Amino acid sequence: MKDENFLKENNARQLWHPMGHPGDAQTTPPRIIKGATGSTITDIDGHSAVDAVGGLWCVNLGYSNDKVKQAIANQLFELPYYSAFAGTSNPPAIEAAYAVQEFFAEDGIERVFFTSGGSDSVETCLRLARQYHGLRGEPTRTKFLSLKKGYHGTHFGGASVNGNNRFRINYEPLLPGCFHLPAPYSYRNPFNETDPARLAQLIAQAMEDEIAFQGANTIAAFIMEPIQGAGGVIVPHETFMPLMREICDRHGILLISDEVITGFGRTGDWSGARHWGVKPDMMSTAKGITSGYFPVGAALMSGKVAEVFETSGADGGIYHGYTYSAHPVGAAAVIACLEETLRLNTKANAAVRGQQLYDGVLKLAEKYSIVGDVRGGHGLMTGIELVSDRAAKTPMDNETMQRIHRTAYEAGAMVRLGMHNILMSPPLTITESEVNTILAALDKGFAAA
Repeated sequence: MKDENFLKENNARQLWHPMGHPGDAQTTPPRIIKGATGSTITDIDGHSAVDAVGGLWCVNLGYSNDKVKQAIANQLFELPYYSAFAGTSNPPAIEAAYAVQEFFAEDGIERVFFTSGGSDSVETCLRLARQYHGLRGEPTRTKFLSLKKGYHGTHFGGASVNGNNRFRINYEPLLPGCFHLPAPYSYRNPFNETDPARLAQLIAQAMEDEIAFQGANTIAAFIMEPIQGAGGVIVPHETFMPLMREICDRHGILLISDEVITGFGRTGDWSGARHWGVKPDMMSTAKGITSGYFPVGAALMSGKVAEVFETSGADGGIYHGYTYSAHPVGAAAVIACLEETLRLNTKANAAVRGQQLYDGVLKLAEKYSIVGDVRGGHGLMTGIELVSDRAAKTPMDNETMQRIHRTAYEAGAMVRLGMHNILMSPPLTITESEVNTILAALDKGFAAA
């Protein structure tokens, strides 16, 4: 490793960072995170902070799980790579698929297709949804419905069903045939409806209207996050996802549950769909599948979907996949991570510590008028929407957001900014005292606004 002077001098020079302006990164270099332990990260200058972001919604087991690290190291010496394209497989991939299917069996999942990450998993679900209908003799079902404020990755398919124009405008035209419904966002929505249950009904009506307009026989799938993550931690009413499930069933539309964030315990249940009592047709997963230690994702198929592919003729061939699908090192990480996830029962801690974080932020909202809305209370996902005028709901300006972010970090907590929202998704192993550290840092951050 080069010395610190080299790293600081070349920070953001050759490396373009995702989700940011390359020019801004050169004038204001990003923080260099050099080490981590437990739920704490340490930067190149030696400053440590509780990681309230969990890496990027993904380090569910914290940074110190030696079992997963050792599994990765061992597999590198046993078999560092081999293709899993039709004709060859590898032992850890077979075992990992069994473990993932068993983990999500209660959700009706029967088959696993490994990918390199969440965007790949979404892309796989979208493509196979179209193929599914073609195999059933309905090739006209090619369109997709999704929610505004939703986030489904950055491939052309995922970007096309994304519900935030920040990830779309500079890359258009995108995939045709993608249509968006209002989000279950009771703080801001086109109906001016603050009652979450009533808002769920209004969105259901809008969905029925859109299906009638498009023609049910043209729609392949509806994709949604059980709790919208990057869009601001938007928690729907408990009736919302079951309503979407019922509408999809009635019109022959597949329901894809995007579990890239919500899977593996973050909601306080092992899946977000299970949290709302729904069994999806497909699930896209990643992040918590290896706690972020190795880039792995998985597209998961229900028995209904699997049967159509496996009993079809030649057209049932899946000519889609990635060089690193079922990567043996990634598969070893999956096996170890799921074992540790179950051993530690991380969903239980996520529920308790998530409630602590949510309640603590609600108390801060009583103290600071800049807090417009607080969203969470369902596992370790919390969003704080900041405003300069609470009555008018005026979004907080970027300069103030940056100051709050910087102050909170200096006070001991790394949080994430999403426009004028603060987003938090700490490791599911976080402790009570570490949550208190986050809340104290936010207190100082808000005071600096």
